[in-house]
Amino acid sequence: MYRILVADDEPDVLSLLRDYFEINGYEVFTAENGKSVLDKIKLNPDIILLDINMPDMDGLAVCRKIREYVACPILFLTARVEDSDKINGFASGGDDYIIKPFSIDELGARVMAHIRRERRSQSVSNVRFYGGVCIDFFAKTVSVNGAGIKFARKEFEIIELLSMNTGQVFDKERIYEKIWGYDADGNSTVVAEHIRRIRAKLDGEAYHIETVWGIGYKWVK
Repeated sequence: MYRILVADDEPDVLSLLRDYFEINGYEVFTAENGKSVLDKIKLNPDIILLDINMPDMDGLAVCRKIREYVACPILFLTARVEDSDKINGFASGGDDYIIKPFSIDELGARVMAHIRRERRSQSVSNVRFYGGVCIDFFAKTVSVNGAGIKFARKEFEIIELLSMNTGQVFDKERIYEKIWGYDADGNSTVVAEHIRRIRAKLDGEAYHIETVWGIGYKWVK
């Protein structure tokens, strides 16, 4: 049974989502504000639905606070639709945006898709070496010449995507869709910034991420 934490300050929305996911076999925890979310993280949910507009601490602030300690997917529930809001949400550690009003069945499908992708990722248990870079896909760690390098979740997922498909070119839109799980057009600014950060951390091994001008990026050995 999957465990889902649903956070929203609207009682009707909480009730609707609780009933829907319980009917579909989930163990559901609910929170009506940011503080309650922090209190219930100890329940180790498999996925979190997080409303952005909550009292005392909004969803973006909650996400930033818990992301370093919580690996599970975080999906924002929001009525905001501006690109800047989406970028802020992804930058804070969110994995997807669900725009209100939403289709409950589409929401359920997205939740299950994220859980399945997370399970597939956790099932990978091999280590690969590329020059001085060692990637442990199970532990989700990267070391360069024996020294561990700390990567943010999205940064590691980009490394994972590219390195597990060595030589294959991915355009920015496809990287955005695969990593952020958002089904609209990709935002090349977000992808390019993450690539820049990854290269900076890889330092002398940054050549593994090669730019294919006018197309995208690929991983080279």
